[in-house]
Amino acid sequence: RVPSGPTNWTELVGPDGTRLANYRKTHLYGGFETASFTPGDQLVVQAELDGVRLGLLVCYDVEFPEAVRAHALAGTEVLLVPTALMRPYEFVAATLVPVRAWESQLFIAYANRTGAEGEFDFAGLSALAAPDGTARIRAGSGETLLVGEADPAELPAFRAQSPYLTDRRPELYRAHV
Repeated sequence: RVPSGPTNWTELVGPDGTRLANYRKTHLYGGFETASFTPGDQLVVQAELDGVRLGLLVCYDVEFPEAVRAHALAGTEVLLVPTALMRPYEFVAATLVPVRAWESQLFIAYANRTGAEGEFDFAGLSALAAPDGTARIRAGSGETLLVGEADPAELPAFRAQSPYLTDRRPELYRAHV
């Protein structure tokens, strides 16, 4: 289905320039976005690159535990999240993103804008969050190139230690969603 208006989206492009996946932001933030964009209607968009299953979300989408969990249940190993998180919401990058990686037992590559544009002051704090709830690497508030490792071979050990995915009881959740 083609959205009826402009969308906020991201595209994953392979090293050879091949377009691997397009994702349209499903959770719009605030009046500006809801007035300006049409939300996407496909929550889990994935592509495989070099044997790793990558998933895509955009910005505010990662703040919904259901969105991240849907990716984990669909087999996403590394979730890519480009974002434009503004001050004073640094706790999203510093705390919430590593918690999402922990509770859904996957890696999250969170890439945030930095600097000021008009009335907005972007927080930076890009990170690679791991399934143990830590940020393996983290940028500060300025422009930074981060290089880190997210090895999907580590996921079984993390999932054995914190078995959220296998201990879920979805039959109890349906009546409340």
